[in-house]
Amino acid sequence: MTDLTDRIDPPGAPGITPRWTSSDKSAVGTAANPESRVWFTVSHGILNEIYAPRLDMACIRDFGFVVTADSYFSDEKRDADHTVEMIEDGVPAFRLVNTSKDGRYRITKIILTDPDREVVLQDIRFEALIGNLSNYQVHAIVAPHLVNAGSENTAWYGDFKGHQLLFAEGRGTALSVAATVPWAARSAGYVGTSDGWQTLSRGEGLKAEFQRVENGNVAVSGTLDLASANGHALVAIGFGTQPEEAAFRAILSLQHGIEPALKRYRAGWRQWQRGLIPLDEPHDPTQLNRYRVSTSVLATHRDDATGAIIASLSIPWGSTKSDDDLGGYHLVWTRDLVETAGGLLAAGAGEEAKSVLDYLVTSQEADGHWVQNSWLDGRPYWYGIQLDETAFPILLYDMLLRADVLGPSDAPRYLNMIERAASFIVRTGPATQQDRWEEDGGYSPFTLAVEIAGLLAAADAVDAADKTAMANYLREVADGWNEQIETWTYVSDTELSRQLGIDGYYMRIGSATGDGMSSARGLIPIRNRADGNAMLEAGMLVSPDALAFVRFGLRAADDVRMLNTVAAIDAVLKRELPAGPYWYRYNDDGYGEQEDGAPFDGAGIGRLWPLLTGERAHYEIAAGRPEEAWRLLATMEASASPGGLLPEQIWDGKDIVERELFLGQPSGSAMPLVWAHAEHVKLLRSLRDGVVFDMPPQTFRRYVKNTPAPAPIVWRKVAPVGLIDVGRGLRLEFMEPALVHWSADNWSTTTDTVAKDTGLQTYLCDLPTRTLAPGAVIRFTIFWSERNCWESADFAVSVGPAA
Repeated sequence: MTDLTDRIDPPGAPGITPRWTSSDKSAVGTAANPESRVWFTVSHGILNEIYAPRLDMACIRDFGFVVTADSYFSDEKRDADHTVEMIEDGVPAFRLVNTSKDGRYRITKIILTDPDREVVLQDIRFEALIGNLSNYQVHAIVAPHLVNAGSENTAWYGDFKGHQLLFAEGRGTALSVAATVPWAARSAGYVGTSDGWQTLSRGEGLKAEFQRVENGNVAVSGTLDLASANGHALVAIGFGTQPEEAAFRAILSLQHGIEPALKRYRAGWRQWQRGLIPLDEPHDPTQLNRYRVSTSVLATHRDDATGAIIASLSIPWGSTKSDDDLGGYHLVWTRDLVETAGGLLAAGAGEEAKSVLDYLVTSQEADGHWVQNSWLDGRPYWYGIQLDETAFPILLYDMLLRADVLGPSDAPRYLNMIERAASFIVRTGPATQQDRWEEDGGYSPFTLAVEIAGLLAAADAVDAADKTAMANYLREVADGWNEQIETWTYVSDTELSRQLGIDGYYMRIGSATGDGMSSARGLIPIRNRADGNAMLEAGMLVSPDALAFVRFGLRAADDVRMLNTVAAIDAVLKRELPAGPYWYRYNDDGYGEQEDGAPFDGAGIGRLWPLLTGERAHYEIAAGRPEEAWRLLATMEASASPGGLLPEQIWDGKDIVERELFLGQPSGSAMPLVWAHAEHVKLLRSLRDGVVFDMPPQTFRRYVKNTPAPAPIVWRKVAPVGLIDVGRGLRLEFMEPALVHWSADNWSTTTDTVAKDTGLQTYLCDLPTRTLAPGAVIRFTIFWSERNCWESADFAVSVGPAA
């Protein structure tokens, strides 16, 4: 090791602005053993982000190798052709083969995590295809980003108990790199000026005098003495709270060797995969087992300690993202979480799905909702409210109950969570602050479908707890909202409907008018547009979101309104590619690469989503067309990477080779998208069963097979009603205790009625309007009991003719 007196400060502090790297992952993995709390990603033939000791803590940007010789420099990431394969179906350890484009060398790696500790192992074999092994030097270059940030990291090289190592630390976490061969040279530097990649590319070699760099965007490098081991080395990168702990773990892994680690790694995953439903049978063993890829992706993104599942081990368009975007997709979205739990349940992993429900019980906010997204420990990242995310946990409970993963004795444990979630929905719904695309508020078909299904599932849960009145109330709220779906979201006689020769269609989202109603003429912001947030009339926007009315059992697949909507969706959003049809999220979407293929930077053009092909396949199953669903399954799978990873979006334009954008192949957004893999697994299960796996039975029985009695018309102060049909009940609903002073004969006689407590932080007063004749007017005012004051106005509701 270089003597400290020879050390000089590397130039270029603090380094260039840190950036993450490509989200175009070709592999993701971790051990099935809970002792190993480290996760890795692979892209372009090298390790990308490694997460430790939590799924939401990215600790490196990348870890690759540079090959040099006399007057020769080659970066395996940029200058080699890459292949990647899973070493065994369902076991996410990978064999990478990187062959230099000039034919001079080949690097073969087997990558996995040590099943017993926080260490990632790379078993490396270097082959000289031209010349001899002694002609080449292979250099490891590690770019630490501890924790979720590339700034303020410190890196150095040193020794630990006689072992030569590379080190880095920042934000309470440290890493260490060790190898089974000596380091012929080591250095540390600031990225962009004095790091190993820069000095090697300039022909200067690694500078041993650059021993330590502090508080910057840094990299640490080392030259492996591969000639001493015939081109073979085992390299370990360990993590810990202290540099010594990271070093100890890395060295311990090297001492045990690759074979015992790989044997235990395989055994853990084999055991887990054997417990799943064999939805991949019969399977051609010479082909990629896409089902086992999806199940391993779901499990790899799951945190054993909490039960949480993150959206993706990637950062969309990561090469353009700095420390200002700490979260990427390694956060928990409740919607993605429950959708993924549904995928696990469809595969037969009931206990893992149950652990998601347990996580949700703990992460629920005091008022009953879940935040837009959060870190694993429940700390909010974004604070938006999406009401589907409040209803989804109720549906997960109901699915687990129907699958016998939960029994009647488990119900009391989850009842409080269900009641609080249902309370939040009835108090703040049905319009949502944000739709499932996290962009706009209003009456979203997808959100409405999930809300209504969730309320009916909650009604069953409280009914089972002998809370009959509460159950009846929840069903009446669901019935009332279901009755209003067309009022809120169906638009008729538009330019598009006339062009297509249809009556109308369900809008992407109905604009909330502030009185509990919706307007097709209300303006909806179109986010992420280069021209700013453009505004379009709600009635001009369509989305595959409306298929949720069928998916969640609120409308029949052959309902004429659904058929009209499918025609509109296909006319506006469907794109036929060589592999089959894909769909856009909605017209004029701005979330995707820019026109020239440049990365999304807050503005762009929405691209095609394979997830939506899976959702359309589920619609086809509900419509009784399984052969079309099978075709769409193949289309969805065709969008995957060579390793079977499903992306968030695929490229829909002409090939742009320099940006690695090819028609029908993954774009620069998130890959893998765990939600898409969950949809893939559910689709396989639905095709096997011949029915939509996650369709709630309550809604289908109530709204498709039967028609419930008309629900009361609800009056709220924030959404007053001025007219009701003859024969309909009128319900006054309050968010606090109240007494209603009312009259049906213009105050000639009056009655005082105390609003009933539903147990869900709402209070009801049902007025006897069903027997009133057309033209009658019921008048009332309100006394607020806790505030001890009267409302300063009278209100009136008229009875109109029968609808």
